[in-house]
Amino acid sequence: MAERVYAAKIGGMHCAACSARIERVVGNLEGVSSCAVNLATERAKIRYDETQLGERELVEAIENLGFSAEEAGEAQPSADDSAALVTAMGRRLPLLFVFALGIMTVSMAHMVGLPLPRWLAADSSPFVHAGSQFLLLLPVLYLGRNFFSSGLPALWRRAPNMDSLIAIGTGAATVYSTWNLVEIALGIDAIKRAHDLYFESAAMLIALVSLGKFLEARSKRRTTDAIRQLLRLAPDTATLLNADDSQRQVAVGDIRPEDRLLIRPGERIAVDGVVLSGQSAVDESMLTGESLPVSKGPGDDLFGGTLNRHGALTMRASRVGGDTMLARIVRLVQDAQGSKAPIANLADRISLYFVPAVMAVALVAGLSWYLSGAADFSAALRIFIAVLVIACPCAMGLATPTSIMVGTGRGAQLGVLVKNGEVLERAEKVDCVVFDKTGTLTAGRPEVVAVQVLGELGEEELLTLAAAAESSSEHPLAEALVSAAESRGCRIVPPKDFAAHLGRGISATVDVDGRSRAVLVGNRGFLEAEQCRGLHRASSEDEAERQAAEGRTVLYAAVDGELAGLLTVADPLKEEAAEVVAGLRRQGLTVVMLTGDNLRTAAVVAARAGIERVVAGVLPDRKEEEIVRLQGEGRVVAMVGDGINDAPALARADVGIAMGSGIDVAVESAGIVLVSGHLQGVSRALGLSRATMANIRQNLFWAFAYNVVAIPVAAGVLAVFGGPTLNPMIGGAAMALSSVSVVSNALRLRWYRPEV
Repeated sequence: MAERVYAAKIGGMHCAACSARIERVVGNLEGVSSCAVNLATERAKIRYDETQLGERELVEAIENLGFSAEEAGEAQPSADDSAALVTAMGRRLPLLFVFALGIMTVSMAHMVGLPLPRWLAADSSPFVHAGSQFLLLLPVLYLGRNFFSSGLPALWRRAPNMDSLIAIGTGAATVYSTWNLVEIALGIDAIKRAHDLYFESAAMLIALVSLGKFLEARSKRRTTDAIRQLLRLAPDTATLLNADDSQRQVAVGDIRPEDRLLIRPGERIAVDGVVLSGQSAVDESMLTGESLPVSKGPGDDLFGGTLNRHGALTMRASRVGGDTMLARIVRLVQDAQGSKAPIANLADRISLYFVPAVMAVALVAGLSWYLSGAADFSAALRIFIAVLVIACPCAMGLATPTSIMVGTGRGAQLGVLVKNGEVLERAEKVDCVVFDKTGTLTAGRPEVVAVQVLGELGEEELLTLAAAAESSSEHPLAEALVSAAESRGCRIVPPKDFAAHLGRGISATVDVDGRSRAVLVGNRGFLEAEQCRGLHRASSEDEAERQAAEGRTVLYAAVDGELAGLLTVADPLKEEAAEVVAGLRRQGLTVVMLTGDNLRTAAVVAARAGIERVVAGVLPDRKEEEIVRLQGEGRVVAMVGDGINDAPALARADVGIAMGSGIDVAVESAGIVLVSGHLQGVSRALGLSRATMANIRQNLFWAFAYNVVAIPVAAGVLAVFGGPTLNPMIGGAAMALSSVSVVSNALRLRWYRPEV
């Protein structure tokens, strides 16, 4: 099976019934494994077997349902398109309300004590009274023609949507009133007919629903503000340094890897790269959510979109265009905003049948009142229209995606990147947080703090041999040894026969002064297994005990089969670790530390961080097993790691959280990535998930509650007990405001503030 993903931009969707219909029809096509349509983003993601069908068949299937479809590409936020749509809708509204209020004045002015002139009054000039309303309605019908051009064809295709409800309701009112106008012109009971017109209801319904759609569109546009703000951070031009150091302005799109760029104080950095010269402080808050500027000097990484605060910098471009960190963050957030959470499944299933059910309820309600003799045709028609226009499938369709869009956008501003809505929902249920130690709880930059010589070698010679042997390793402890040797001016030669023994140490042959030395560096168990001599010296055991008691890591170094010394490495705990752990425990979460270090060293680090449960001596390939064991205890586990060595554990956990290790790792193994690597991001991620899921539940509750209460009221339930019936205009206003309220509630997440 050759599975591909087709991302499509869908046009013409008006409510949840539309998106549900596309999902059902396209999802049932032979060769399509899944189809997810997001009403809020107007995007579809379709997984299909390209050996059975192609993109053309997918587009045709969508177009046959009455919608447009085109490839979404990189799915850049359609800021211009949405702004143009909102502007166009805003221009129509004043005209709609001018004509609608004109009809209301003619029709109902006498009810509020404003008498009409005799030539316009219903009792004295019934034809002029009715005809003027009809003429005023025509421009309203023209300006609101989209309800009919969308709703009626959808009805003919047996896939009615919200526009179908509006079209039928206002159409019924218009047809009934127009027939009365004809009878007035023919002189058939003219005065009575003049008092039985619904032109004003049709006009005000179209005007009020259009107002609701305008407010909804404007609010929905604000849900993508975070993405637009990120995109605006990238400058349009940059200063390129030529080979002779002359300067010229170039478009950012013309920058290539290895180009040299000059970044002046106050300028935004155009692309990712490395500092070649200069010192400055760079504001990276747009990526990391951290407000304090970061000092930058030669060799440090720079990221496109960040702001150079003080000194001038010369940089070498490394990643440009769609490969920059900013571009990848935008893509990840867009994917998350277009995703669905499992909690939306119920609303999606209901939405598919909602509009036909509402039409059936409206018809049954109207006929029941009329056939029972409890209401005349006019009153029954009013009930029929009220049921149609008060139902709101949009509120259900927007309840989940708008919250996810705003929540993930806010997360990006805080340096928390969430992969999709499913991860967001799972994160809310987390009750156990597992931290890797090195690079997660600790700074991840270990340093050699002590060297104890136990043999014939001098301290510098021992460090030189150990560093040379470790120079082919990528382990952080190896980097600490190499860095310590280089700082002392030691000459490091490449090793021979290098071998890494996972979780235990390394072995290598190092040529120094024409002599080959067999070097082993690792933990005590490794050297014991290699049968090294001298391991039981009291001085070595005492030193190892003392250093371990302070939470430091002791590396044993053997040369030519005999213990030569101890190398003590310390990796300081991150400053915020204890505060973050305390905050998580206050929230009722179980906190666990998982590490390959020995239990004594791990226990000291855990105690300083405030962690009571420690799992030590775990090799990288066994971390996944520990996650499974915790899950077996009934826990919902979040694993926090560096995203590289911890990839299997991150993937196995219910929620994998990668610490500042890049977007690629988040896509492959972790569901959440914390750009800054700051531990407070863990609290932010979990807090954001809880806030977003609470917001979704609020939206779903009000969307369902609105329809459950409003539809029976419109059907005349209150009138059965002597109460009033619902005016269709009030129903239309309520329907319009229900969608606006759902989107407005979701927008509250833009101001989410993390507790820690």
